[in-house]
Amino acid sequence: MQVTAAVAKVLAAFLADPGADRYGLDLMRATGHPSGTLYPILQRLQRAGWVAAHWEEVDPVAAGRPARRYYRLTADGTVAARAAVAALYETLARGYDAKGAVIAPTTHGSLGSA
Repeated sequence: MQVTAAVAKVLAAFLADPGADRYGLDLMRATGHPSGTLYPILQRLQRAGWVAAHWEEVDPVAAGRPARRYYRLTADGTVAARAAVAALYETLARGYDAKGAVIAPTTHGSLGSA
């Protein structure tokens, strides 16, 4: 599973409370992703076995809304998500100093050297 920044935001939302069921609108609010970004990510996470999904058992008339599809990290998904997000942050951090400034790559024989 390739963990991009967009995927990492979804995983971070899940990792905030790994045992909680989350539904689409809730995840859109937590991540800032529109549905066209979020749902393909959720499908990929499901195919990878990191997320399980189920439909809410509710009477739409009594609830006054349609049933929600809930998503939750699997046990394996929780472990994999933590590792993947940590690896992404580590990779990103390599390009920044302790204050968050971009570290310019060093080159040998740069201009101005004698």
